[in-house]
Amino acid sequence: MGLTYLNLDEITRKDMLDELDYDNHSNSVYISTRLTPQGATLWSSLLREAIVQQNDDWLVSQLEHNNYLNTHEQRSRAGKAYLVKVPYTAAITLAEGEFNRFYARGLCVRAIRDGIKEVEVYRAKQVMQPRYESERLIGQKFSPSDLLNDLRNSKGVEPALGVPPGPNSGISIKIPT
Repeated sequence: MGLTYLNLDEITRKDMLDELDYDNHSNSVYISTRLTPQGATLWSSLLREAIVQQNDDWLVSQLEHNNYLNTHEQRSRAGKAYLVKVPYTAAITLAEGEFNRFYARGLCVRAIRDGIKEVEVYRAKQVMQPRYESERLIGQKFSPSDLLNDLRNSKGVEPALGVPPGPNSGISIKIPT
């Protein structure tokens, strides 16, 4: 089951979509190397559909049921290349991670527009063994403009502010109550 997005509504979805369009226009949508050529070609439209009327669970199912992920990937050690199996969690990691990034970006845009000075980190998915780094972030508040800039500039890598804090963290943001 995907993340629970506390502020995911039509307004946030519109702002998420604007952020995806921003990336599309700048040709900077993150394309995972784990996507097959067909998956890479369709990735942006799959994200669009998930943002407009679906969710991260739907995105996972599209990746898995349509075989949009490679089964193996190349790694290297000591200068030698070898193939390894792509982790069975790859679809979840990619779908949740990217949907959550666009959710966070959209929510930051919304907060800025609405004059909300801070967004707050919360646990959006229960995990068996929460990481210390994730747990220490819960309840922390960030400037939406700082977080938005960080997320826009850190595609494919962990953001400098650490939100969200890496793959499968189960961490997201909300508008504080």
